[in-house]
Amino acid sequence: MEMYAILILSSFTAALISGAAGFGGALLLLPVLTLYAGAELAVPVLTIAQLIGNLSRMAFGLNQIEWKKVFLFSITAVPLSALGAFGFSISSKNTVTRVIGAALILFVILRYFRILKFNPNDKTLVLGGAVTGFLSGLAGSAGPIGAAIFLSFGLPPIAYIASEAATATVMHITKILVYGKLVNLPPNTINLGFLMGLAMIFGTYAANRFIKKMKKEVFQKYVAILLCVVGVYMLFNP
Repeated sequence: MEMYAILILSSFTAALISGAAGFGGALLLLPVLTLYAGAELAVPVLTIAQLIGNLSRMAFGLNQIEWKKVFLFSITAVPLSALGAFGFSISSKNTVTRVIGAALILFVILRYFRILKFNPNDKTLVLGGAVTGFLSGLAGSAGPIGAAIFLSFGLPPIAYIASEAATATVMHITKILVYGKLVNLPPNTINLGFLMGLAMIFGTYAANRFIKKMKKEVFQKYVAILLCVVGVYMLFNP
């Protein structure tokens, strides 16, 4: 009973953060879930919870989703997430996590000091979808990378959150189908994933009320700082 209470509370907190920033929930939940469910089941169960959480983020901003950007991103994200999920059981999760963390920190530094001249375009979405999809399937989550790509387009907060959630949703559906073939999930772990997902809906609702009051410029600085924090966490705590 204590395990369920901790995981549900952690899910709410994770959704509160990811609902306001567009990412970060999986990185908070994965260590806690691994502690209680084990490394083999943590990623598939987390994927179920994330699917529900991202569906709620889509729903709260449905009328502001940038569908063209979602489509271009998903063209490569979906097949590459399937490929990454296929290699999930044979890859070194620690190495992949550290690489993602270092890349995030480098990305923010280059952007902050204007060393990296980045012009958001359709090609960026397609290539970014490929990288994000593959790493998401392989490491359980690459949400910060996809978030960084969508953030660069300067979208209003709600549009940014909902659009990024739409791409995450199609990736999670793909990964669940592949994980279902790779990992034998007991019924109780599937139920746990759904309970955590329901808690994430309430966290997303609370976050949605918060970001509606935030100016776009402040919001983007907030996300950039959180990108750095997440990057450091992934680099030193894989």
